[in-house]
Amino acid sequence: MDLSVLIVNYNTCRLTLDCLRSVYDSETGYSYEVIVVDNASVDDSVEKIREQYPQVRMIANEENTGFAKANNQAMEAAVGRYILLLNSDTIVQPNTLQTMITFMDENSKVGASGCKVILPDGSLDKACRRGFPTPSASFYYAFGFAKLFPDRPRFNQYQLGYLNPNESYAIDCLVGAFMLVRRETLQQVGGLDETFFMYGEDVDWCYRIKQAGWDIWYHPVTYIVHYKGASSRRKPFKIIYEFHHSMWIFHRKHYVQQYSWLTNTAVFCGIAVKFTISLAKNKLIPRGRGKDSNRGMGSQSSANDPKLEVRS
Repeated sequence: MDLSVLIVNYNTCRLTLDCLRSVYDSETGYSYEVIVVDNASVDDSVEKIREQYPQVRMIANEENTGFAKANNQAMEAAVGRYILLLNSDTIVQPNTLQTMITFMDENSKVGASGCKVILPDGSLDKACRRGFPTPSASFYYAFGFAKLFPDRPRFNQYQLGYLNPNESYAIDCLVGAFMLVRRETLQQVGGLDETFFMYGEDVDWCYRIKQAGWDIWYHPVTYIVHYKGASSRRKPFKIIYEFHHSMWIFHRKHYVQQYSWLTNTAVFCGIAVKFTISLAKNKLIPRGRGKDSNRGMGSQSSANDPKLEVRS
């Protein structure tokens, strides 16, 4: 088996079915399997997927285990030479699988790769090629220096806005919406860190992959469309908490020993302030408007809205 496609579903029945259709419409000479992990959906996802795609290997959890753990479950069952993390709210192009596997086969030092990811409006999903969130990169991004000086590498360490999105190059970090990983790499570094419930696990994985000596490449010869999660209501507290908690986990895990107590204190205080501000802004959003995520615990309404808003 050349490829194992892993998809985590949580109340995203229609989106997941559309995603599966795009995968099975792929024009490729490579063999592949598809594994769907359902995180205790309350809609009819499991029944519909089994009915329309009986060839899918379904793992139906009785509780919401989170994005990282669900993907790890699928990895344990996967048999492919390559593992592809694919969000349920994405559409792959007919040539995507063929193009990306060929790229990996031709570049043995590349442990993980990602294609171009675009949003429904045609704009680039900037998360598909990133630098690591070092204290300086996070500072310049959070305080708007990246927008003020989009062509300056110093101020665009995180979103890499100074690089051409249509060229291939090595980067630090991919997005978990589409992340193709070599089996040898997986065997060396292990799966996703389940401490991250639904955010940050892709950044952490990329960090460990690079620490192990593998290259990570952005290869925009092909693309996918990413319908990022959104809903018609405020964000649940859990969404906001997990997003900021992942920042704290990542810094504590990878950077706290590299920086002074003063820098670490500033980072943790910054996360706390940002968390507080996010909560306050969320409260000001009128009921019936807002964003949400479907990466493991989003709502059914968010998953089934085809006109989705960007999730950062």
